[in-house]
Amino acid sequence: MEKILKNRKIVIALLVLYDIIAIQVASFFAIYIRFDFQITEIPINFFNNVCNYAIINTIVTILLFAVFGMYRYLWRYIGSLEVMTGLLASVLSSCCYGLGIHMMGMYVPRSFYGFYPCFLLFLTMGLRCSYRMLMAITVRLKIRQNDGGRRVMVIGAGEAASAIIKEYQNSKYLSQRVACIIDDDPTKRNKYVHGIKIVGNRKSIVENVQKFGINEIVIAIPTLKQLELRKIVDICQRTDCRIRVLPGMYQLIREDVSVSRLKEIEIEDLLGRDSVCVNLEEIAGYVTDKVVLVTGGGGSIGSELCRQVAQRNPKRLIIFDIYENNAYDIQQELKAKYPKLELTVLIGSVRNTSRLENVFEEYHPDIVYHAAAHKHVPLMEDSPNEAIKNNVFGTLKTARAAGKYGSKRFVLISTDKAVNPTNIMGASKRMCEMIIQTLNNHYDTEYVAVRFGNVLGSNGSVIPLFKKQIAKGGPVTVTHPDIIRYFMTIPEAVSLVLQAGAYAKGGEIFVFDMGEPVRIVDLAKNMIRLSGYVPGEDIEIKYTGLRPGEKLYEELLMEEEGLQNTANNLIHIGKPIEFDEELFKEQLSLLEKAVKKDEEDVRNLVKEIVPTYQPKKIDI
Repeated sequence: MEKILKNRKIVIALLVLYDIIAIQVASFFAIYIRFDFQITEIPINFFNNVCNYAIINTIVTILLFAVFGMYRYLWRYIGSLEVMTGLLASVLSSCCYGLGIHMMGMYVPRSFYGFYPCFLLFLTMGLRCSYRMLMAITVRLKIRQNDGGRRVMVIGAGEAASAIIKEYQNSKYLSQRVACIIDDDPTKRNKYVHGIKIVGNRKSIVENVQKFGINEIVIAIPTLKQLELRKIVDICQRTDCRIRVLPGMYQLIREDVSVSRLKEIEIEDLLGRDSVCVNLEEIAGYVTDKVVLVTGGGGSIGSELCRQVAQRNPKRLIIFDIYENNAYDIQQELKAKYPKLELTVLIGSVRNTSRLENVFEEYHPDIVYHAAAHKHVPLMEDSPNEAIKNNVFGTLKTARAAGKYGSKRFVLISTDKAVNPTNIMGASKRMCEMIIQTLNNHYDTEYVAVRFGNVLGSNGSVIPLFKKQIAKGGPVTVTHPDIIRYFMTIPEAVSLVLQAGAYAKGGEIFVFDMGEPVRIVDLAKNMIRLSGYVPGEDIEIKYTGLRPGEKLYEELLMEEEGLQNTANNLIHIGKPIEFDEELFKEQLSLLEKAVKKDEEDVRNLVKEIVPTYQPKKIDI
């Protein structure tokens, strides 16, 4: 029997045969019910008319069913669309019946045209629905027999949860069984979704995991705010269950909710903020049909800038980077994804004046995103001259070239470490901000800086380091138990960079709202738990002491700067600090000579330029 059902042609033939019989039965019952189920009361002419028209009606109806695709559907997945299609086909069959029988000069009672499509729909769709019900029961019985104790708790009782539960119940490829549902809405308590009971709210998660023998928890609430997700995951982590979650709201918008889309909870889900909204029209307004240059275009921030700029149809995108491997990777990615993109990839250093001038003279970029920089704090503490050469004078040379060759906008990627810096990297970035403020007064180019904290998953960031340490069995190293940092995902940060660029008028320092700071030790503990280990037992957390130049916390604004709001509540403008431009130029000249000679320690010169710089010497 199973082999027969797998042969598509045989199944279609059986369906057509069944529908032919159903059409005759529906026609008879439409007359039969009209005369109160008294067959002797049916006038013989009505009965003869139905019989005489049966062949034509059958052919027309079968053709209608074929046109409406009723022999192409996979009936084990029948839903409301298929039922509506069957209804429409049945109604049209009734209309054709009335038209045809009238043209042939025959007559049946008017009530026939109401009863006939009802019986036809019931008989034809009833069989198809019964097939789905039979298959669903079979699948559920197999799951109950072979689930091996694999039971799922679904958190949420909305549309997404409904779709997930339905797939668990109907798919023969999924061996798990949904045992219970959790939802915080008290009005849903003790109600059912696809036969599964809503047993309580989040406070009862641990209790119901034990009660139902749950092995896996699925969080199926795409609209859940990030803070609420963290709270729910914290509760779920008290169990030994595997935790999975839907990626986000866009899955519902695309009607793409399925078990295959579930992903493991990752640390990014717990540290990320609520959705960052940007005005795509504003961004496209100043990027579309423009020549855009991204320095450091192969790095973490630079490559994401290239991805998001490429989406906005620039006239040309120029990637400028000293590291050929990084540049090659982003080049291949963009060529594959955007074959029509005018893409130019150039290798060179922002420290090379003649190379920069050649690039600007040939391509005349309208917009420059300056992401090229040395960023690793401990490494730059050991090589301060290199930090100054690359960050400060690389920025100065690139920004001058932008002004000289008529770029309309220059956007510097800065950092929260530029605020009251305690390390040479932060101090170098503060000088970069001072450079763009100065040049903004001397060129028509609009120079701005954007300042934000740490980005998740960037090269050299703490999360990849922790992942490697956990994979090796520990220990996970944290410099200090009280150290905190602000975090944002790379795509979110870059979206805000593009949005800030749209607000630029020249001379601003844009500051991003990074949300709540995160204790690094809590981050380490969460990553250990998400990897299936117990912090302090399976994986040790080791405190190594603050590194030279490292702060316990980062600031996004200096006290003197203040804040101004923009149209985007996640982007603010810091009021630039006034300083003596002529003195600044003289100090830069002295600093340049010092770093060219590779003097042993330029920190005192940096301190004179950046009064808020407070270098710290800390023993590890």
